[in-house]
Amino acid sequence: MAIESIGGKLPSLIQEVQKQSKDISGFGNVLGEFIGSVNDDQLKSSEITKDFINGDGVEIHEVMIAGEKAKTSLELLMEIRNKTIDMYRELTRMSI
Repeated sequence: MAIESIGGKLPSLIQEVQKQSKDISGFGNVLGEFIGSVNDDQLKSSEITKDFINGDGVEIHEVMIAGEKAKTSLELLMEIRNKTIDMYRELTRMSI
């Protein structure tokens, strides 16, 4: 297996990052998309759990993985919220 240099792929990676940064209009948009993603994870976990309970061919490890993914994404969202609130409080305290 040959090792390729990153130099040839670097310009295309830079263009891709610039394209993605143009698509993101701000923190609110990113946060809104993340909240939607967390909600989707929660709904998927609930659906897989119901399918397992009904005996629809869902394995227990799939239920556990979906549940942990939903839990982890919710915990991350709560930490982002907490840090944002702390940042806001710090900024308002500095402006007084």
